[in-house]
Amino acid sequence: MGKVYCIVGNGVAGDAAASVIKERDPESEIIVFTEEGKALYNRILLKEFAKGKLNQNSVDIRDEDWYLNREIDIRLNTQITRIDSENKIIEVNKGGHQKYDQVLVATGGTPRELNVPNSGAEGIHHFWTMRDTIGIRNHAETASFGAVIGAGLLGIDLAAICGAHGVESKYIMRGDVWWRNALSKVGGEIVHKSLRDRNVLPVFNKEIECFEERRGKVQAVVTTDGERHEADFVGVAVGLDYNIELIQNTGVEYRNGIVVDEHMFTGVEGIYAAGDIARYHDVIIGEELQNGSWGSAKKQGMVAGENMVNGKDYKKFEWVPSYSITHFEYPIISFGHPIEGEKFLEKKYSENEWRRLAFKHGRLIGGVLIGDVSSQSRYKKIITEKVEQVDQEMSILDKKIDLEKIVVKKA
Repeated sequence: MGKVYCIVGNGVAGDAAASVIKERDPESEIIVFTEEGKALYNRILLKEFAKGKLNQNSVDIRDEDWYLNREIDIRLNTQITRIDSENKIIEVNKGGHQKYDQVLVATGGTPRELNVPNSGAEGIHHFWTMRDTIGIRNHAETASFGAVIGAGLLGIDLAAICGAHGVESKYIMRGDVWWRNALSKVGGEIVHKSLRDRNVLPVFNKEIECFEERRGKVQAVVTTDGERHEADFVGVAVGLDYNIELIQNTGVEYRNGIVVDEHMFTGVEGIYAAGDIARYHDVIIGEELQNGSWGSAKKQGMVAGENMVNGKDYKKFEWVPSYSITHFEYPIISFGHPIEGEKFLEKKYSENEWRRLAFKHGRLIGGVLIGDVSSQSRYKKIITEKVEQVDQEMSILDKKIDLEKIVVKKA
């Protein structure tokens, strides 16, 4: 009788783990639980589907036959309510339970609602699942006025969706620049101008007081200073509440996510975590970090799968994440951990070309590139090789400099 591997969550982290486990331990039993009603799809492409540029089939990655052909048991529309770590049992909301030898928790998070009056009114959207995306696309096609709340990566997607559908919108932010922890006002203004060109007006330094509704449908957004912004379509992206309920009382440590080591192991026998929910030890930066971008989550799932089969310290997670934004006439790439820096260097090269690099203890740890993104791989190599004292090298911002020739002094 082979081992039983349970995977809770079927995003890219869970899928990657299942694939690795099947390859490494083909005689095992693999059970994948997901609350969604469909198999794995490409979350990166959801924004393009919502903008009307792709059809739904273009977003799908797996169908149920893929799992059947590989003898992987996928259970759709199934919620796990509890993990009994002492007896190695998973409890299912539909009743019954499942024994396991190893379990991966890759449950991600749930979009956070604004704690203001009428936040549940019809027409207020959160952008996370395929079901969310279908609702957003259908509504945006007919909406008259929009409002987007949340100045992060999902917020800019919602703003671009409004722009793509010609919905005159306000993009309401708490700070004075989009993604203020990663961009300066100089870099931010490049993005702000592109939003205005799409009839999406950034509104800065505002907090939300409430939503106005009529007969259950949203009518406007009201800020704490009394401004009223008419909107029959509202997108909210103010962060995630991580789905950690099932690991409570297991002995697994959690704080705004599940704490794991560089092997994606929680420290509790048989329990691993990966994806958005995992707070992992980054062996490159040397700190506890969290990053669930597609490539990062996939790699975490692969590492977790390897260690679930071969032993909890068989393989380390070592990765420099990246995230791309393709809504405008120029690309935007973030890499590493651009919001974790203690020192920053930046330069604007032209109207739509800018970059900012983040440093900590003299080492490059991340950055954002707008326009020319061709240096991304070389910057990531500097991070991976732990080159020291590069924060003293203004030439690191010079487009003509050969980054390979910057003096390497490893930590």
